[in-house]
Formats: sequence, structure tokens, C-alpha cells
Amino acid sequence: MENTSRPPGRVTIADIAARAGVSIGAVSFALNGRKGVSDETRARILRVADELGWAPASAARSLAEAKTATFGLVLARDAKNLGVESFYMQFLAGIESELVLRNYGLLLQVVPDVETELETLRAWRNTRRVDGVILVDVRIEDPRIAYLGKTPGLPTVVVGDPAVAGALSSVWTDDAAAARRAVRHLAELGHRRIGRVSGPAELAHTRIRDDAFLDETAALGCTSVVLRTDYTPEQGAVVTREALSGPEAPTAFIYDNDIMAVAGIGVAANLGLRVPDDVSLIAWDDSVLCRHTVPPLTALSHDVVNFGAHVARRLFDVVGGAEPAAFLDSTPELRVRGSTSRAPDGA
Repeated sequence: MENTSRPPGRVTIADIAARAGVSIGAVSFALNGRKGVSDETRARILRVADELGWAPASAARSLAEAKTATFGLVLARDAKNLGVESFYMQFLAGIESELVLRNYGLLLQVVPDVETELETLRAWRNTRRVDGVILVDVRIEDPRIAYLGKTPGLPTVVVGDPAVAGALSSVWTDDAAAARRAVRHLAELGHRRIGRVSGPAELAHTRIRDDAFLDETAALGCTSVVLRTDYTPEQGAVVTREALSGPEAPTAFIYDNDIMAVAGIGVAANLGLRVPDDVSLIAWDDSVLCRHTVPPLTALSHDVVNFGAHVARRLFDVVGGAEPAAFLDSTPELRVRGSTSRAPDGA
């Protein structure tokens, strides 16, 4: 049976090499992110280093109470889309507004997938790179939650519903209540066929919004359809066009972000439909875009900058030793503008 006990004293790369069954050179390549080892070997070495609690000599010599004055945030997103979607720009601005008051910095890393994100979190913990992390885009059965929940030395605040945050502190918005409010607004206007242009299914907040949308439309006797996208305006446009071109097309749509809703206005115009006379649209994450489209978009609105600042304050609390807790930041409010009106006659 493999011996998983930690070697006495400071862990060295020789200890890792012995446990992983590789050369010291291979360990050096893997820990420093250099080429020279296969992905499988690199993953094994990083796993063993994490199990042994390895840290480089410079970190090991640091005092236990030493701080880096840095928080970390990893985004598993396509970097090309981050500059288009306004939510994260506002959220990051809110975080920075709080960090600057305490002379802290934010280490932001954009990676291609959640597996790479998990590797990054392990590396940050092992090298004492950051004092704490902000975890976003929580997934169903998220491996990051499992790792951070059982790993001391990396204080964490989860941006998401407490139901998916495990034993970690969380800051959340009541997306279920907001989704229900949007559906009720459309139903009150006489809409009975409603589409939801949704995000990736693996994200926890997508599931929460989907469930609330489907439950509320069923309770109100509406026909509903969930249209899956990756948040990009291109996919938002594709699924909107397909839905509007089919039989029994929705007379209203609720979009999971602002840029897909803007794309929806363009699709409607190209199909010869008028917003809101022929089709009503609601955007999530109110933004400047929503207020300056023609017509202005009805939107589910909350103060994203303040949300980011709230998250940062809670992480400072956790770093300071506060017990894990859940904090409701807000429930997005419906801002009614020109993109919603009564359902067309005969719909």
C-alpha cells in the first residue's frame, strides 16, 4: 500500500520525486511549468506535491504570519469574451475599489478550463502566492469547492448561492427570485410563450435560474423553452433566430446577459419584427448597453460594482479569521424600459 504520510521537516523536490516515482529533473520541470514532462506526469507530480504540502524554499523561510497583500481570482473563460461582457469589468472594478483602501492587489489569471483553474489554485496555495481567493462561476459538484473546503491555508469566498458553496463563505444574489419576477412581468403583459436564453448548463447559477424560470412559467400556465448558449452574442443571436423562425415562436425572451439581449434586438429587426410590439426582450445584468439600445432594454439590475466590493470585504474578514457564513448581497430588481409591452394580439 502507498505510504501517504508526510515526510518530517520541510518537503523537498527529492521527496516529491521519490513519492511520484520520477526523477528530480522531472519534478523541477513540472513545478516550474516548463516543458519536458507529459501532461499525465505533470498532473501526478502536482498532485503529490499538493498532498505533501510542498512550498519552495523562499516561501518556507517566510514567517507563518507573513502576508502577500494580494488576493487571487482565476477565470476559466475565453479571454476574447471578457472585454465584451460588462459584468466582469464592473465586478473587478468593485473588488479593486476595496483592495486599494488596504494597499492590496488583485492577481487575475485567465485560463481555458476548470482543470487548469484547479491547478492554479493548488500552485498558489503551495507557493503562498496569495492571501486568499475569490471563487466565481461555481459549477454543479464543483471540484474547486471540494479542494478548497478541505485545504487549509487558502482563505476563500465563493461568489454564488450558499447551497453550492459547501463549508466556505459565500456572497450571493437571489437569482431565483429575480427570474420569477421577470416571468411574472411578461405574464402580466399577456405573454404565454416565453423563451429563456440561458448560459452553460454546468454553472450552478444557470441551474438556479433555469429551475426558477421553468417552475414559474408552469405555475402561470405559460409555454416555456430554455435555449442554451455560451453567453456570446453570436450564440444568443443563433438561438433567438431559430426560436423566432419556428412554429409557435415565443413572444418574449429573457436573456442571461446584456450582450445577448442586444443581439436579440438585431435578430428581431432582421426578421422584420418590432421590439416590443411583436416580441418583448429582458436582459440580465443591467448595463450602459441596456440603457442606450433602441428601444432601451428592460433589465434585471443590481449594483455589480458594489457586489464586487462586498465580496472583497468578506474575504478580508475570512483572512482575519471570521467563521464561514453566507451573505445575501441583493435581489436583482426589474427595471422596466421600452423593450417589453403587451403580447401581440392573437399570440
